[in-house]
Amino acid sequence: MYSLAALASLLFGLSFAAPDLDRMLQLARERYGAEAGESVGAWRRMLGDAATLDEQEKLQRVNTFFNRRTAFDDDIVIWQQKDYWATPLETLGRKAGDCEDFSIAKYMSLRLLGVPADRLRLIYVRASMGAPGSGISQAHMVLGYYPSPADEPLVLDNLIGDIRTASRRPDLFPIFSFNAEGLWVGGASSSSADPTTRLSRWRSVLERMREEGLP
Repeated sequence: MYSLAALASLLFGLSFAAPDLDRMLQLARERYGAEAGESVGAWRRMLGDAATLDEQEKLQRVNTFFNRRTAFDDDIVIWQQKDYWATPLETLGRKAGDCEDFSIAKYMSLRLLGVPADRLRLIYVRASMGAPGSGISQAHMVLGYYPSPADEPLVLDNLIGDIRTASRRPDLFPIFSFNAEGLWVGGASSSSADPTTRLSRWRSVLERMREEGLP
């Protein structure tokens, strides 16, 4: 297992501020108890094990980790709020989340593993439910990985275990996508807004992540 110093070196090199993973571990134990500390520890080990893998393998490791270890539940049950976007620490601490929480945790984990921001977007979609042609859909969020800006994304989703290209997910209808650097509406090729200005919950979760030790 990598030490904290070795993990920080692998993930960030000399030009980036390392995450304060010890602070995250301490906060997890203080807020949620010993079991939450074990969950954060498992996450740290996963990051260390995945640090030297290629990007496709990193996607698989991160997607599998959160899909297997995190129970799906509604915000009203977990946080007693109608719509709450959790930080990775909060999701790991509660060991539960909704689609936004899965997507945010995967996004941040892949950023920590050195995947460039311009290859990752959180995608807000309408997901078809029920039988084909039923017309029933619900709001949903997934994480998209773009090998290059012109490529169709690979979709990391908590609803299914495997990672598929967008063309193999006809049940998803993209509305807009965003990351820490931009916001894209529909199929636009250029960002239309600052996501932290337009999306208050995204701004809030980024601020809380910094407070919890993530850069």
